Formats: sequence, C-alpha cells, structure tokens
Amino acid sequence: MAEMPQTFANHARTRPAYHFATFLPLMVVLIWSAVLLVRAPSQEHGILLLLAFLLVVVALWTRIFALGVQDRVIRLEERLRLERLFPDDLRTRIAELSIDQLVALRFASDEEVAALTRRVLDDGIADRKAIKALVRDWRGDHQRI
Repeated sequence: MAEMPQTFANHARTRPAYHFATFLPLMVVLIWSAVLLVRAPSQEHGILLLLAFLLVVVALWTRIFALGVQDRVIRLEERLRLERLFPDDLRTRIAELSIDQLVALRFASDEEVAALTRRVLDDGIADRKAIKALVRDWRGDHQRI
C-alpha cells in the first residue's frame, strides 16, 4: 500500500500500539492505584502505586531514548546530505546547525534546503515547528519512530 504524501499538517505520527495499547492502560493503572491508596491506605496499595509509577516512567524513557537515537541518525544523514548539496560558502556553516534544526530541515526538498538553511542560520530560527512550517516542497520521512 502506498504511503499518503506527507505535509506539515499530517507528518506527526501516532503509534496506536504505544499511545493507546501500552501508555493509556499504564496511566489507567497508575490512577487506579492512586485511588486505591487514598481510599484504603495500605503498604500493598503503596507498593502498587510505586510499581505503576515506575512502569509509566519506563514507558516514557523508552520512547525518549528511541527518539534520541532517531535524532542522532537524522543528524548524521542530514549532514551527509547537506555536504553533497550545499555550495562551498554554506557547507562551512553545517556545524552551526543544532540537532533540532537538522531534524526540521530534513523535510525540505533538495532544491530548497540550501536557501532555507541560510534563512534558518541568518535569522536564528531554532524551533523545529517553525522551521517545518517554512518548508514549501515537503520531503516525506516515512521511517520515523
């Protein structure tokens, strides 16, 4: 099945297996265990609340770690891409780009990435969402986590 073309409006992803089948039930258990502890304080209910809290923390950190690794890979891919596409004067400025800027710039087409990068650097635009909103010719990334 072909992927739907990506745009700024539809590029955000929800992973049902994580967001609804994993994280949502963990939050329900956390709230339920807190209610149990308030209604009937006991050591067992306190331990249940602690375990539920720790499971939520593990689920969050698992997601954060995966996104961190993804950002590092994107940084490497984009630096290689920009080295290939940029004119000499802009190629020397690649090191000035932050991870957030590189992650956002990956959506810019090969034709517009140099001009957009120059604008991002000259105007000091650092926010991912603001940079992505400036992309005119969207280059989809269908392998995101």
